[in-house]
Amino acid sequence: MKTLHPEGWKPAKGYANGIAARVAQARQALSNGVAGVAEAGGLPEHVVRRTWYVVDKAEYEGAARALGEAYREVLGRHFPAMTLVEVAALLEPGAKVEIEATAVVPDPFIDPASA
Repeated sequence: MKTLHPEGWKPAKGYANGIAARVAQARQALSNGVAGVAEAGGLPEHVVRRTWYVVDKAEYEGAARALGEAYREVLGRHFPAMTLVEVAALLEPGAKVEIEATAVVPDPFIDPASA
């Protein structure tokens, strides 16, 4: 992780103007969610809500552009309701992010015309 400070900007005090960080964990968490929804016969657009649990809100905010790119690579332009929660730690050692998703997958046995 590297702190970013654009030339000519006032010095940041108590925060960073930006952080360069890898987003592999977020990309993997998003991919895992897509796989879970697919197992139920759903698509990414069936996700109606996501809750992101992060151990460092500043790192999350600093990586916003890279996170957005990773998000669109995995999920396209579907943006359901979202909550971000900063937590002290996650269960997996070294984990920086965990993403919980709720999906509403249409029942394949119901004819939409008769519902």
